[in-house]
Amino acid sequence: MKNRNAKRILAAGAAAVLAVGLTACGGKENKADDKTITVAASPTPHAEILEAAKDLLKEKGYTLEIKEFDDYPQQNVVVDEGEFDANYFQHQPYLDNFNEEKGSDLVSAAKIHYEPLGIYPGASKDLENIKDGAKIAVPNDATNEARALLLLEENGIITLKEDAGLNATKKDVEENPHNIEIVELDAAQIARVVEELDFVVLNGNYALDAGFNVQTDAIAKEEADSEAAQTYANIIAVKKENKDSEKIKALVEVLQSEEIGKFITDTYEGAVVPMK
Repeated sequence: MKNRNAKRILAAGAAAVLAVGLTACGGKENKADDKTITVAASPTPHAEILEAAKDLLKEKGYTLEIKEFDDYPQQNVVVDEGEFDANYFQHQPYLDNFNEEKGSDLVSAAKIHYEPLGIYPGASKDLENIKDGAKIAVPNDATNEARALLLLEENGIITLKEDAGLNATKKDVEENPHNIEIVELDAAQIARVVEELDFVVLNGNYALDAGFNVQTDAIAKEEADSEAAQTYANIIAVKKENKDSEKIKALVEVLQSEEIGKFITDTYEGAVVPMK
């Protein structure tokens, strides 16, 4: 009987030691130091660029795991909650808006690429002779709507209030000589209604998903050397305390490398532009 009790005590002790060991190995406190990098990303072009980075990261001793998301906000949620090390889908103004709304403290680890926003033809083709009452779809999230409206203003379609800037909404339209109707839609839905509206303003990734190239299909676009290129550069977003971890430094170094820059340039032909 004593031997049985002794064995039980030893077994319990061993289990406890094993549990402590597993906790130490798998606990969140060591996640920033492990050799697996988990990234949430939009399918195009972000996940594609990350796929191209896998072998380069492997050479540095890291395994890159990518999960694709169609939902913008959820990609920030999973990083904020510690489920993923980073995400790759957004620009800084979008992240700032998310942090303000959700009370989170995500930060940019680096700028990787820029996707020029474009105006694409739908039922109408001539932007210079736009018809009265034309319908134009724009993204309905705060930062991208302002960006779309600024692009419409640059092309003489509307005039915004002087101080609207990056906070512009359609309520800030001061002059609308053609009485156009601005249709606010979720960015992911706009490409699906191209034929139903006169024109649409598309984010670069959704344009690519729909088979459009901003260089050849857009009738107006943001220029690569514009202020927008810096303001709306797509970033790697992380929790603030993980920004300087070795794994994030390795991820950034690879994504900003000449090899990935060449992949972006060759693959997307100007629809996606690597940041210098």
